[in-house]
Amino acid sequence: FLEKLETPSTSYSVNQPNSSESEQSLSTRHFNVTEPVVAKRICFYKSGDPQFNGIKMVINNRSYKTFDALLDSLSKRVPLPFGVRNISTPKGRHCITNLEDLEDGKSYICSHQRKMKPINLERASKKPLPWQISRPISARRRAVQLARENEVGFGHRERKITTPKKILVFKNGDVRLRRTIILGKRNTQTFEAFLDYMSELMQYPVLKLYTTDGRKVPNLQALILCSGAVVAAGREPFKPSNYDSLGYSRPAKLLGIANRVYPKANAKSETRKWKVSVLTSDMPSAETSSKVYITLYGDHRNSGPIFLDGEEGKLFQRGNEDIFTVHTGNIGNLYKIRVGHTNSGNSPAWHCEELLNLFSGEQFSFPAHRWLAWDQANGETSMELPVFCQGQPVLPVTVYEVHVTTGELWNAGTEADVYISIYGEKGDTGSRQLLRSQKPKKFLKGQTDMFSVEAVHLGHLYKIVIGHNGLGSGNGWYLDKVVIKDPITDLDYTFLCHRWLDSGQDDGNIARELTWAAEKWKFQKGNTLQFYNRLTGGFICLSPDSKVDALGDKKNKYGLFDVIVKRGNICIFSSHQIPHLALALVNGYATGKTCCELRVHLQPNGSAILESARNPGHTVTFNLQGKVADDTTGYAGLSREFVVHVKGVFHHGAIILLNTNLCQALSLRPDGSCSGTGQQQQESYWKVHKIGSGVCMFESVRNPRMYLKIKDGQCNGTGTGDEYCHFKIEKNLEAGSVSLESVRNKGMYVGLLPDGQTKPVINIGENNIFFYPQIIKFGREKPMGTSAAPNQEKKEEMRNPQGGECPPPSADEWKVSMMTGNAGTQVNVTLWIYGDRGAFGPITLGKDNRKQLFLPRQEDEFQVANEDYSQSEWNLQSVTLQHLMSKKTLNFPANTWLSKNSVDRDFVFELPVVEAGKPIYPIVLYHVYVYTGDLEQADTDSAVYLCIYGKRGDSGLRLLRKSGIPVKFRRGKVNAFEVEAVSLGKLQKVLLRCEANSKSQYWYCDKVIVREAENNLEYVFNCKRWLPFMSQGVIHSEIDLYPQEGDWKITVVTGDFETAGTTATVSLYAYGEKKASGPIILGSGKHQLFNPNSEDTFKINLRDLGQLYKIRIGHDNTGNDPSWYLEEVRLERLVPLSQEEICLPIECWLAEDKGEGDTWRELAIRNPTKELLPLLVYEIHVYTGAKLGAEADFNVYINLIGTRGDAGKRKLHRSKNNNVKFQHGQMDIFFIKAVSLGDLEKVLISHDGAAPGNGWFLDKIVIKYKEGKEAQEVVFPCNRWLDEYQDDGKTQRELTAKSKYFVTDFFFCGNNTVLFTA
Repeated sequence: FLEKLETPSTSYSVNQPNSSESEQSLSTRHFNVTEPVVAKRICFYKSGDPQFNGIKMVINNRSYKTFDALLDSLSKRVPLPFGVRNISTPKGRHCITNLEDLEDGKSYICSHQRKMKPINLERASKKPLPWQISRPISARRRAVQLARENEVGFGHRERKITTPKKILVFKNGDVRLRRTIILGKRNTQTFEAFLDYMSELMQYPVLKLYTTDGRKVPNLQALILCSGAVVAAGREPFKPSNYDSLGYSRPAKLLGIANRVYPKANAKSETRKWKVSVLTSDMPSAETSSKVYITLYGDHRNSGPIFLDGEEGKLFQRGNEDIFTVHTGNIGNLYKIRVGHTNSGNSPAWHCEELLNLFSGEQFSFPAHRWLAWDQANGETSMELPVFCQGQPVLPVTVYEVHVTTGELWNAGTEADVYISIYGEKGDTGSRQLLRSQKPKKFLKGQTDMFSVEAVHLGHLYKIVIGHNGLGSGNGWYLDKVVIKDPITDLDYTFLCHRWLDSGQDDGNIARELTWAAEKWKFQKGNTLQFYNRLTGGFICLSPDSKVDALGDKKNKYGLFDVIVKRGNICIFSSHQIPHLALALVNGYATGKTCCELRVHLQPNGSAILESARNPGHTVTFNLQGKVADDTTGYAGLSREFVVHVKGVFHHGAIILLNTNLCQALSLRPDGSCSGTGQQQQESYWKVHKIGSGVCMFESVRNPRMYLKIKDGQCNGTGTGDEYCHFKIEKNLEAGSVSLESVRNKGMYVGLLPDGQTKPVINIGENNIFFYPQIIKFGREKPMGTSAAPNQEKKEEMRNPQGGECPPPSADEWKVSMMTGNAGTQVNVTLWIYGDRGAFGPITLGKDNRKQLFLPRQEDEFQVANEDYSQSEWNLQSVTLQHLMSKKTLNFPANTWLSKNSVDRDFVFELPVVEAGKPIYPIVLYHVYVYTGDLEQADTDSAVYLCIYGKRGDSGLRLLRKSGIPVKFRRGKVNAFEVEAVSLGKLQKVLLRCEANSKSQYWYCDKVIVREAENNLEYVFNCKRWLPFMSQGVIHSEIDLYPQEGDWKITVVTGDFETAGTTATVSLYAYGEKKASGPIILGSGKHQLFNPNSEDTFKINLRDLGQLYKIRIGHDNTGNDPSWYLEEVRLERLVPLSQEEICLPIECWLAEDKGEGDTWRELAIRNPTKELLPLLVYEIHVYTGAKLGAEADFNVYINLIGTRGDAGKRKLHRSKNNNVKFQHGQMDIFFIKAVSLGDLEKVLISHDGAAPGNGWFLDKIVIKYKEGKEAQEVVFPCNRWLDEYQDDGKTQRELTAKSKYFVTDFFFCGNNTVLFTA
């Protein structure tokens, strides 16, 4: 037996705040309308703490303008772990949400959570004694206090425990942090008291308890009935893990665990003493002469082998019981042991009967009843035994099949003794000798030997260590691979080696650590990845505002992540689009952060789990809706596995493997046939030739000019590059695989027969058409361009090796010939080609051999791409393009210098097509004038680029520079440049880019003027904007500017007091008689716009709207201070120029917490021929249904639609008749101001609640309004759920008007109240 001799107590004296999980529904409280009080004297107490003396404060409009400001002030004075989040009445029955709800002379309770803990105000208001102020309240005292409060009516009694019970408590998501406690009368007075007790013990705010399988423990009765282990959580949702009460293994030697720091209680708890009792069988010859050892495995670490030493010759004798004292560190909770011997002495065989232990007063038994001997039973000299709980092993014992394949090299076999150690997520097997193979002789050249290894189940395997002892003749060994079959999960794990274990070969090592790395290549440095979630059907996306979801499609630019390898399986996944942000885990939730290390756990199904390297147990997890999982997400709705896709697999020139399983790939055999059983080596390498979007050819690397093809019912590698070799790539996002469909024979795929041979097949859903691509070498990295390489053969290049003609060129292929003048160059040369149907480029003219290009008086012809050199001047004589099919030749005479350094030379040059000695379009010199604004800090040293767009194409992006150096754009100055290009025709727009590295380098451009002197044309492109600028949370470094035709100028005037500005993004909607336009993003207050006492001017395009009749302006309520006081909006038509300016005074707050509580405002525009439309107040009555769970606790939005347009999507923010809106069977009233919508026809109603249980049952909506003398009432029935998990799963509904009533009397009676009388 094992007996723990000392059990040092582990105690904490940390005073944790009170916490609770159970929620109470807040009943509606109606406050009487009274005269406003100039100042209110109020006392605030701390939730659940009668020792807190209270904070007395004076509340008036000057001291606190908003309720949030009061909460911020209280957070600094009332000690709560997360600040003051809620204020309630003394008994916690009513929640306070507005300053107006506070009553003079009253007392209130502050809490950091929704659930308030009532206190006895009579006792709390008394000044405490000095020792009561400084003395921390213990869990026992708090339990007694709460019990007494329950007796006087502040709570209710729960079921009491009568018999003490031991229970193990895990920290949510971190199985290493746990505490063993005894449930007794002292710590279970109430459920609330127990949660507080756990908060102190765990040093972590415990708000909820779960069972180990994710079910919530709501009360004491459920806690008492638990099976022996619970999970303690805070606000975060349940995080599934291996919460085994006696069986989770993460020994210190496991991958990624060695350097972790485990929590300590005190110094004494690190040393443990155990009493071990070993019973040797009474069978003949059961005794042993070997040294016996034992290894104890706990959920913190393992003890390592401990030899059971004693008087020699008297230990482990037949029928004897031997008792030992064993010293270990703090291994945590024991879940398995390994016992074995060294197989030494005259009679090493041993028959072990049983091992017993007493652990913390509870006895466990390890029945053995088996031989440990190389010549008995299975030949093992060690065995593993799991801990039993309630008569069942906490982990099963399994027999792994270990298949060891020796390579086929000369002298690959060995006669040495081979040992293996298998590692999984639940421990390791220890070193085991591979003794008995099913073959007569082990480890022969090309042979696969099968061995059995018995062990307590290890969970998911991730590595092995295999080696030999170096003894025997020819002990060197070439190991090909090891395959381990797990009979419990029915999974095969392949560990590839392909290396020598020989002191005289390779690196001289005779032992190797092999990882199960079928997907590991994807996480190499520099790869760009996408993470696909099978549950949500979308990719992980990291937005510029740091929000993360799993809803992106495969083309979403925010779904790309660059791999930065830190160490081992720990990586940083940096956003490809926003390099300063990386995928991160903060407090257990996925978000964007500057830098965060994530540990990659590859799963047997090919997917990956991303775990925080700093906080083990925290993983990137989403709910069914693709949002980051939160408290409302149930265990069944969590998804944390992702299929990893690598970008660039099928880029032109890439070399790839088309894997068919973990260790085999599609290969080309010498006879031209193909097989899916090839080794993942050079014989299976294929070179990708990209033909078009999603269409590729695959050329064998070992046998050049032999292509994969489907023709005449055969699938092989004898293709010559014609259309029979073209395959459409179909990607299977769910599995990370691809299928190859023949372009010529549609519906026919490259398939595999049972023997691995390839054959054209039809897709009937079988897996025999799936291939798993793996990149060996990346191809062309620039997806928007192409590349060319020099041809080294003239006539011969058009013939294949068999002497037949090569396939004819396609209709889009050209041969490029370039003649260099008297001076050559070594720089990269890039080519664009323009035609009447579009442009093609950039085409990089490089090389894939060492031949020097662009030498003086040399002509070069091209096909592939290459390297970068430093020489920077080049004399270009001419360029010739020849169409390969029609043989048509186009000549581009140049005779020009391209240089970065010369004042009068450029390094980008455009050439027109020359026919009959004349260019079909002339080269035009465009004069560009860039005006920098006269604002403070408007100048910049940053590089500025310009691209001019016309009817015939564009000039390409040109750096605005002089003498080879970018210029400085000075405040209030004009910079002049020249851009030479083939005539672009009528100019349509310019693109302006400023690459600023910091805010101090931002640039304010006033306008750009482009003049075409020969035709006496001038184009004005107004900008009047900072570059870069932010729009909808995204920073843009470039902007398109359009000529002034049809443009309007809008001036937005912000109020002149200190807090009038906003940090939100402002948008505009414009409505005309023909159509509407919007949203038009004006900009963000985060970028020096919409400051107090400022006018911001914008150019907007309102073409084809017809006569304007209204606008709507507002913001998205983002940023630290989104509230905005808007003074007025002015509109001026520029083309045709109008002398009249439309002034629209507003003079109100656009804010949720100020004014009318709306962030949008509609304004009517006067039509000279029609009457001005009135601004109406729409009174909206929302009826929540009376069904169970009908209430809503999330944001609800509405859009009113009538015959004159819509009111826009408005948030129903503040109920006029209820403090808590959308409650069961309740009617809430809201007001929306909008320009007259005419006759109301329908409404759009929606909400943003996404998790299970966040549904809302809407009965109906009634809208009342008055236009002219006639008041109207329109009813929109619904009687349906808005719930992703009920009804049809929709959270937005379009409701149609069913009935309309006319009201004779309609008038306002103050305080936003409207009365109707029939």
